[in-house]
Amino acid sequence: MALALAEAEAAAARGEVPVGAVVTDAEGRVLASAGNRVEELNDPSAHAEILAIRAAAAKTGSPRLTGCDLHVTLEPCPMCAQAISFARIRRLAFGAYDPKGGGVEHGPRIYHQTTCHHQPEVVGGVEERRAGDLLREFFRDRRPDRS
Repeated sequence: MALALAEAEAAAARGEVPVGAVVTDAEGRVLASAGNRVEELNDPSAHAEILAIRAAAAKTGSPRLTGCDLHVTLEPCPMCAQAISFARIRRLAFGAYDPKGGGVEHGPRIYHQTTCHHQPEVVGGVEERRAGDLLREFFRDRRPDRS
């Protein structure tokens, strides 16, 4: 999660929402890491999770990342949760919970739907405070009228 947090910090420095993601293989080796690049790429799908999954799939030469884990600083949104399922990620570990935009423990709870093809093991709240602080600081600096 330390590398995911570093990616989130780098994203914030670029003016992106501070979310970072890392894909590791079954032995814990890093296959790919990324931070949000939505604004930079003018791409609403350029979330950290999507970018890290794309890079890991390219590196492994397979669209299925069976046996791989994804570490991300924020509960994935529904789009990312589906991509995680389609990639067959073994385990998802995330930091801060996202009651407003999350798709794993909140919102549509993608992995609890009967239409979900693959449900990863999910561990939430990993480095939750640090991940949440990054997000709160980012938005506080941009929305000074809100406390």
